[in-house]
Amino acid sequence: MDTHAIAHLKLLINLASVDHEVSDRERDYIFTLGRANGLAQAAVEPLFERHHQMVISPTLTKEEKFDYLYSLVQLMKIDQRLYRDEIRYCSQVAARLGFPQEVLFELMLEVKEPTDEAIKSALRRKLNG
Repeated sequence: MDTHAIAHLKLLINLASVDHEVSDRERDYIFTLGRANGLAQAAVEPLFERHHQMVISPTLTKEEKFDYLYSLVQLMKIDQRLYRDEIRYCSQVAARLGFPQEVLFELMLEVKEPTDEAIKSALRRKLNG
């Protein structure tokens, strides 16, 4: 099983759980990312049962780090409301991924749901140099 994918999903689940309620849209988004990484819904479902430690692998590439942060911001914006605790959590993850706080704010301004691949690619190039 892909440990990077599981770690990524755990970060997303923690974010979705910040307000103590995971919406159907948040759950569906997480299941979709799980499937995109070869994980069946049955493998992802148990991850929703508890809070997870924030584990960031030191072997993540710049692209993987960007994808982690991008998906977190996209999930945070999925209900079209931003909550202080969600922003705080994303800020902590961004810092652990090695991104300055400005990157999080830029993504919050630019990230759309559904994903606009052209915008995502442009942001990736801009932020990863």
